Amino acid sequence: MQVRGYLFVLCAAALWALIGPLSKQAIAFGVAPLEAAFWRSAIGWSLFAAHALATRSWQLQRADAPAVAAFGVFGVATLFGAYILSIHYVGAALASVLLYTAPAWVALLAWLMLGESMTGSKIVALCMTLLGVACVSLGPSLLSGQGLGAVNLPGILLGLLSGLSYATYYIFGKRYLGRYATPTLFLYALPVGCLCLLPFVPFGHKSWQAWLTLAVLGLTTTYGAYSVYYAGLRILSATRTAIVASVEPVLAAALAFVWWGERFDIAGYVGSALILGAVVCTILARPASRKVAEPEPAVEASA
Repeated sequence: MQVRGYLFVLCAAALWALIGPLSKQAIAFGVAPLEAAFWRSAIGWSLFAAHALATRSWQLQRADAPAVAAFGVFGVATLFGAYILSIHYVGAALASVLLYTAPAWVALLAWLMLGESMTGSKIVALCMTLLGVACVSLGPSLLSGQGLGAVNLPGILLGLLSGLSYATYYIFGKRYLGRYATPTLFLYALPVGCLCLLPFVPFGHKSWQAWLTLAVLGLTTTYGAYSVYYAGLRILSATRTAIVASVEPVLAAALAFVWWGERFDIAGYVGSALILGAVVCTILARPASRKVAEPEPAVEASA
């Protein structure tokens, strides 16, 4: 039974790793980055809506509507938009690494907002994350002698923003995600995200190849990835699923190399290792009895 759980989570990580290559492919077909983010959420919503209607899981308590709407703003619109813009500016490999600063943001937000203690292991993880981000973002320019002027600051900041918005999945999940089935939550959160992105989307003519890429993006990285990840969480503990899912940036970097020829220098690989190490350190620092949410814990992955 546990083997099946590991396979579910590995499948989710592999699907999330497709976000970068598929988004870059859509952009190459002439789709603006924010339009790709919009269609990713809209197509994913249509599939979750069909699922919710088929399973009669559309009930949402009125008192929870503001929190779900806020999740749509920060967990969908901000995450999807910032992540794809970061991919556009700095590439899929670096953007996926910056996304995985999320556990460090979680430790900080939980300390500030939830009163959780800031343990020594969490402080070490925060320092590892900061050093890792410095290596992957500043290292190449400094090692090449180009200086800080060559750093793509908007792409780096957007990548960090995607990590921060991704962290809201954890904070929100401690209270709300355990109350509803997966399709119920995304039935209401995804359209809020779409509406927030809408004013910034420059819609344009798209070829059938672009539409196909967008359809695959919505199907795999939104509906498919969230669905199989939750299936894994029903079988495995939250800690084990989180550690397994942290292979996502590794897979994303490998796909970016195969698909687009992206690669890190030595500083980038050192920084990536530091950030992934901080992910594991942060996760293992959580007490085993404290789960993100049951039976549908918060998403611990990508975007």
